[in-house]
Amino acid sequence: MSAESGEQVERDVLRAHAEDAFADELAALAAADERPRPPRWKLSPWAVATYLLGGTLPDGTVISPKYIGPRRIVEVAVTTLATDRALLLLGVPGTAKTWVAEHLAAAVCGNSTLLVQGTAGTPEEAIRYGWNYAQLLAHGPSRAAMVAGPVMRAMSRGLLARVEELTRVPADVQDSLITILSEKTLPVPELNDEVRAVRGFNLIATANDRDRGVNELSSALRRRFNTVVLPLPATADAEVEIVSRRVAQLGSGLELPPVAGAEAELRRVVTVFRELRAGLTEDGRTRLKTPSGPLSTAEAISVVTGGLALAAHFGDGVLRSADVAAGILGAVVKDPAADTLVWREYLETAVRPRADWQDFYRACRDADPA
Repeated sequence: MSAESGEQVERDVLRAHAEDAFADELAALAAADERPRPPRWKLSPWAVATYLLGGTLPDGTVISPKYIGPRRIVEVAVTTLATDRALLLLGVPGTAKTWVAEHLAAAVCGNSTLLVQGTAGTPEEAIRYGWNYAQLLAHGPSRAAMVAGPVMRAMSRGLLARVEELTRVPADVQDSLITILSEKTLPVPELNDEVRAVRGFNLIATANDRDRGVNELSSALRRRFNTVVLPLPATADAEVEIVSRRVAQLGSGLELPPVAGAEAELRRVVTVFRELRAGLTEDGRTRLKTPSGPLSTAEAISVVTGGLALAAHFGDGVLRSADVAAGILGAVVKDPAADTLVWREYLETAVRPRADWQDFYRACRDADPA
C-alpha cells in the first residue's frame, strides 16, 4: 500500500485512534516540552496533563481539552503511571473513563491500541497469551508458537496496556494480573520461561462502580492499583461544554450536514438528564423519582447526535425538540414497567409548568407511544 493510499484509509476510518486524531497537538507538545520524561514516555507528565486538560503553548498552538473536570484528578492519574502502581479509573457510566484511558495511553506512549475489552467471557489468554495451534502441533511449545496478548506486548515493548471494564472479567482471570503488576513478569510455564516488563510498561484499567458485586476485585489485586474516581460533571455548564465538544467532534467525523439551533436543545437535554439523575429540579423546589438507568453524559451526547442527524436528514436543518424527544425517551425508559411512570411524572411536574418548554413538552408527549 502506498503512503498516499494509507493516508486515505486513515481519513476514511469511522473513528481514528487518539494518537492519530490529535497527532498535530501531540507533535506540538513534544516540540515545546523541555521537562523531564519518564523512561520511554513521549511527553513529560506536565505535557500529558496539558494534552488532557487543554491549554495554549508558547508558540500559540491551542491544545483542545479532552477531559473537563478537576485538574488534580488528571495530575494524580498521570503521576501514577510514572510509578510502579497501575491505574484504576473508577466511576459511574459515562464519566469518560474509557476516553481518559485512551488519551492517557496516546500521550504517554503514542499507542492506545493495546486493549483488553473485559466481558463475562474474557479468557485468561486475552490477558496473558495464547497459542498458534498449527505451530504448536507441528513443532511443540516455542516462542514462535505463542500469540502474545496486548498486556504481554506492552510489557515487552515498554508501553501502556489498557483493560476496559475490569469488574466484568471473571475473578480468576482478573487475578492473572497480580503477578504482572507486582513482579512485573509474566510466567510462561510451558517454556520454563518468563516475559519481563521493560521500563515504561504500566497498565490502565477502568471499572464501573455500578458493577460492584458483579466480579468484585480481590483485595490482593486492588492493592496493585491506585484508584482514581472520575466524578460526574459538577455543574450544568461543565456538562453542556462536554456534550457540545463531543457532539461537534462526532458530527465532524460523521460528516453530518450543519444544523442550526443546537445550543438550546442541547442544554435542555443536559438539564433533563441532570434533574432525573439528582431526583431534584434545577431550582431545588421539586423532588423527582429517578429512573433505573444512570443517564450518563455519554448518553446525552448520543441523544443530541441522533437529534442532529434527524434534523439534518429529515428536518429543516434546525435542531428542534421533536428531534431529541425520542432519543430522550429511549435513554430514560430502560425498564418500561418502572421508568415509564417516572418519565411521565417528570413531564407533568417538571416540564409542563415551564412556559418556555412547551414545545419540548408536546414533543415528548407525542414521542410516548401510550
